[in-house]
Amino acid sequence: MSGHSKWATIHRKKGLLDAARGKVFQKLAKEIMVAAKGGSPDPQTNAALRLAVDKAKAQNMPKDNIQKAIEKATGTTDGANYENVRYEGYGPNGVAFMVDCLTDNRNRTASQVRSSFTKAGGNLGTDGSVSYMFERRGSIVIPGEYDEEEMMMTALDAGALDFEPVDNTYIITTAQDTFTAVKEALENANVKEFLECELTYIPNMEVELDEEASEKVHNLVETLEDLDDVQDVYYNLKED
Repeated sequence: MSGHSKWATIHRKKGLLDAARGKVFQKLAKEIMVAAKGGSPDPQTNAALRLAVDKAKAQNMPKDNIQKAIEKATGTTDGANYENVRYEGYGPNGVAFMVDCLTDNRNRTASQVRSSFTKAGGNLGTDGSVSYMFERRGSIVIPGEYDEEEMMMTALDAGALDFEPVDNTYIITTAQDTFTAVKEALENANVKEFLECELTYIPNMEVELDEEASEKVHNLVETLEDLDDVQDVYYNLKED
């Protein structure tokens, strides 16, 4: 649940999911609940909920878990009032970070995020201090088992910005407003599995570091992702 869509990053994310699947599912459930509370409990009429559900499905979250999260949001069993909070700052070696959180206690979340940056040798900045380095984009990754030319034409005809074959996958980037159209076009072309399917932030400028320095950045990413209130971590490290 982090970063921009380079296949190295996706591999790392999948590894984290395997190591801490329960925690990732809890975060996805929270995101689904907030989206469902903010509108209709029907993903077909609630765009935010549909995005949250698609994101959960791409992480192989069981359908029962998704439905329970929606039902919990429409019931009275959960009294928490979550709000979206974003923190911006710089990690090791000047790498820019945006950290999106869902929290019911701003003071707790701010303290935990600030401490994580400080221990890693970074620091938090003010609102807008690094967000200008990122662009809102749709990120879709599908297995490379489908015909490359057919998938490329399907995606580009539906408005995709880029189509890239990487390590037996196809990485598709879209503008924010064409994300749904591209996804639906792929589904109509009989794509059954999405390895990633979400609106994310992609850096428009990247920092290139050696392996040792990159490891420090990834350690901060993992520390942040381990915090219960953190939903997504974006950063501008250039991945191999």
